[in-house]
Amino acid sequence: MEKKWFVVYTKPQQELKVAEQLTAMGITNYCPTITLVKQYSDRKKKVNKPLLSSYVMVELEEKERQKVFSCSGIVRYLFFLGKPAIVAASDIKFMQNHLNGVYNDSKVTTLSVGDSHTITQGPFSGVSGRVVETDNTKVKLELASLGMRITLKKQAA
Repeated sequence: MEKKWFVVYTKPQQELKVAEQLTAMGITNYCPTITLVKQYSDRKKKVNKPLLSSYVMVELEEKERQKVFSCSGIVRYLFFLGKPAIVAASDIKFMQNHLNGVYNDSKVTTLSVGDSHTITQGPFSGVSGRVVETDNTKVKLELASLGMRITLKKQAA
């Protein structure tokens, strides 16, 4: 039996704690994080934040899937078309390779609904998507290759 990457859904804001518990149990897992610089009134602080809210990827054999439920904070597995969602190992590697620095919002120019846009920086660098919604401050991009939508903040020119 070969190991596959499954996606577990966690309680809100429990991603990092769940990942820590899974590691302690000896289960290979990945919780992609980004480092944001938070501006407080008296200081700036770097904060590690999960990139995908309420999701942690685990690498297990199909027969070992129940092991994760001994970890507090896990709600269920994510399903797609009635089967447990599986993430390709190449996609996990892609995320790991692109999440090594501090994340800065991508600079986006004037885009219209239906336009194609390739992200030039950050964790999704090199990924193309289609604009599905836009307003004065943000652009929603559908990334068909990853099966998700992301929001890019527009920066002042």
